[in-house]
Amino acid sequence: MPRQFAKIIFLLCLASATANADIWRWEDAQGETHYVNTLTSIYTWVDESGKVFFSDTPDHEDAVSVELVWHSTGDSVEEAAAETKPEKKPGDTWAYEGETPDERYEREKAEAYYCKRAKEIYDSYLKAPRLYRTSDTGDREYLSDEDSARKLAETEARVNELCDL
Repeated sequence: MPRQFAKIIFLLCLASATANADIWRWEDAQGETHYVNTLTSIYTWVDESGKVFFSDTPDHEDAVSVELVWHSTGDSVEEAAAETKPEKKPGDTWAYEGETPDERYEREKAEAYYCKRAKEIYDSYLKAPRLYRTSDTGDREYLSDEDSARKLAETEARVNELCDL
């Protein structure tokens, strides 16, 4: 039984480690698109002369935090910036208001990824004999039946939300 828990924890750690290989897209204060492979906060601002700045700290009074949007997994930042996306197909009209075909493609790709990951996590919880969390000291703290049921329900709700079920 402990071996199965170790396997689940290893897989979850591996999944979180691979998330660092994801490529994220963001726009600076003048609407230029940039790509990064980190979830570090990014702030952007334009100075009086119109020059755009960005930093990982809000170093300027006009600095605003950018929204990182998932772009892809495993590509280099340079490949992500050069990537071409398929055009919107004729008769394929569903999109958010003001959403371009490229934005729609990126959104749908990200939605599919997060749906898949949520299902994988939920399935691993279902297969686990007991759920636990790791304390700050590294010890296992097994969840009570009530807490396990609550965690399963929360995770199932997240799958339903992300997968539009």
